[in-house]
Amino acid sequence: MRTYLDFEKPIAELESKIEELSLLGDSDAAVSITEEIANLREKAQLALEETYGNLDPWQKTQVARHPERPHTQDYIRELIVDFTPLGGDRYFGEDLAIIGGLGQFHGRTVMIMGHEKGADTQGRLKHNFGMAKPEGYRKAVRLMEMADRFSVPVITLVDTAGAYPGIEAEERGQAEAIARSTDCCLSLTVPMISAVIGEGGSGGAIAIASANRVLMLEHAIYSVISPEGAASILWHDSSKAKDAATNMKITAQDLLHLGIIDTIIAEPVGGAHRDPDIAIQRVGEALELALLEFDSIDGAAIRRLRRDKFLNIGRSLPAYR
Repeated sequence: MRTYLDFEKPIAELESKIEELSLLGDSDAAVSITEEIANLREKAQLALEETYGNLDPWQKTQVARHPERPHTQDYIRELIVDFTPLGGDRYFGEDLAIIGGLGQFHGRTVMIMGHEKGADTQGRLKHNFGMAKPEGYRKAVRLMEMADRFSVPVITLVDTAGAYPGIEAEERGQAEAIARSTDCCLSLTVPMISAVIGEGGSGGAIAIASANRVLMLEHAIYSVISPEGAASILWHDSSKAKDAATNMKITAQDLLHLGIIDTIIAEPVGGAHRDPDIAIQRVGEALELALLEFDSIDGAAIRRLRRDKFLNIGRSLPAYR
């Protein structure tokens, strides 16, 4: 059963009516309702296109968090051949909020890793809702250093509300782990491509997204803090999250204009959760194109280009509408 967001209620009503009429048609062949169903489907499609063509930042936030969006495990399963998972940070333990390993992507060996939120209640608890602890980022550093040692490109998939804020994470050096992971990203001599596939929240995202190319799905978000967190700080009222989302410039379209990301990947009409296979295919194609850019560039230049990319952010902002 499909999960509908609040702003999708008109679409939900139309699709519910289509389902009811389809069942009626199946049960009584003498009643011809094919034309009415076709008309309703056309109306539902138009409503879907109109709604998703005019989403505001808060609505995009809701879409980015949709529980049925494809997750990192889905991308790995569909895009990576002969995936070999690698776990543990070799200091403390395993953190399943970040998963990663080696595999074949379009005929080349890559190190792929990303945040995993989990697809159901059990999975969300297992993966801690994609919120990594220090050992998760230290694992990421270990895998990136391994990739660099063996000249293997790195692909990362970003989907987290942020790093885990618990006391135990702070006790084990959360800020230091995030900083070292970010530094490791910037130090690699192999191509690194990141894709924001859902939420890109705070340091928990940038720790594995300081890449040569940062791609972003059309309805994903990427921000220094969640809208709720920003509203709590600015107005002491988390209910003003919609206002915060609007003012923070967290959408792919805003971030491309500001030069924070490099490419927007179009989602199927209605969001990636409506057709995960198409969304995953498009992300795969965009990742391949991004990797091809660096095939003839040496390691030192790859590292220099990546560092320059981030150092130049904000130095010459375009006039904003």
